[in-house]
Amino acid sequence: MKTWSSSSDVSIFLVLVFFSFFLAPELVFGSCVASPEYARHPPGSVIFTEHERSNSQPQQVHISLVGSDHMRISWVTNRNEAPSIVEYGKTPGKYESSTIGNHLQYEYFSYRSGEIHHVKIGPLEPSTTYYYKCSGAEPEFSFRTPPANLPIEFVVVGDLGQTDWTASTLEHVDQEDYDVFLLPGDLSYADTQQPLWDSFGRLVEPYASKRPWMVTEGNHEVESFPIIFPKGFEAYNARWLMPYEESGSTSNLYYSFDVAGTHIIMLGSYTDYEKDSEQYLWLQADLAEIDRSRTPWIFVLLHAPWYNSNAAHKGEGEAMRKAMEELLYNARVDVVFAGHVHAYERFTRVYDNTADPCGPVYITIGDGGNREGLAMKFENPAPAISMYREPSFGHGRLRVIDERTAYWAWHRNNESDSIVADELSLQSLSTSEICMQNGENHDEL
Repeated sequence: MKTWSSSSDVSIFLVLVFFSFFLAPELVFGSCVASPEYARHPPGSVIFTEHERSNSQPQQVHISLVGSDHMRISWVTNRNEAPSIVEYGKTPGKYESSTIGNHLQYEYFSYRSGEIHHVKIGPLEPSTTYYYKCSGAEPEFSFRTPPANLPIEFVVVGDLGQTDWTASTLEHVDQEDYDVFLLPGDLSYADTQQPLWDSFGRLVEPYASKRPWMVTEGNHEVESFPIIFPKGFEAYNARWLMPYEESGSTSNLYYSFDVAGTHIIMLGSYTDYEKDSEQYLWLQADLAEIDRSRTPWIFVLLHAPWYNSNAAHKGEGEAMRKAMEELLYNARVDVVFAGHVHAYERFTRVYDNTADPCGPVYITIGDGGNREGLAMKFENPAPAISMYREPSFGHGRLRVIDERTAYWAWHRNNESDSIVADELSLQSLSTSEICMQNGENHDEL
């Protein structure tokens, strides 16, 4: 792993030119809410993670949940003949099972990707460690499946990127165990420079190969270009395949899944969401099918926040909020996580810009380690519905204890330490008689 520098090579120089001329940083200076004893840190240097294995060895390995007892293993090889096979078992070096999947490649201007493999393995037992190899080659990896029932712990990180602060965030995350990693958009910050997708995959592999990473897209994943790539998301869809088909979605840009006692919905801020759109109709049907006795918790992730008191990206999620907020409110969604704004902010339970005990808690957590820096400028005074806000790099942990209670903590990165700066005990709205009685019947959604 090396720090990005202007003396590396021509391609790196082109990336820097692109960043300078086409991607204006969103760092905004001004008044902010922050702990007085904590100094704000500048953006970190971009890290480029080299490929240090042979062309036939797997790289960029990451895993994702598929249904209640399957896992998708995804990886890249630079040799076309490498088979799309995963061997796995419960003992290191001993693989009782194997599954064959498929592979693909994509082109983006002069860039041609390696072979991107996707293999769905299972059925798997809950809370169990499995050891596996990809393409029949070393190294051996391992992962642990999530529990079948509560409790379960999620890590939530938005706008991750690949900088010094990204590395710091991931190191802090790895200091304590967890079950599933949730990322509400902006993964690699490749921004059309495709080698940065490969670098990102290598950077996160030590973490994403051992716990499932469930992601949704952000604005930096779009990578559209008129006529040639009008729909965008070429690299994102090829590399980060999520279980959208299993949830009845027609697009990898939005989907849902169940794990333990939770139903998690990943929405797309950068695809159609109006009331006649496929995403809206899918969300309506998905919410109608939720059984709160089986999944008492509902969490939603999207990229552009619907509530935001920061000057950065102010109002960018408003159209989507107006289109979809009522659906989430009537379904009694518990928490909505967003990224995009490079700071942390937690709102109270809200509906239609007003505090409402039956609305979701809204949390912005776009502070994983992006290269653009922190969004420093908050409204002053803070709106009454904003409970805590701070422009710092960090990550969140959501521990769902049982069908009634969950605990949320936001950890601020402070050099070598990870400090809990904000925390909240949550009660599931499914256990509130008043909220459930007053909510619309899901069959009518």
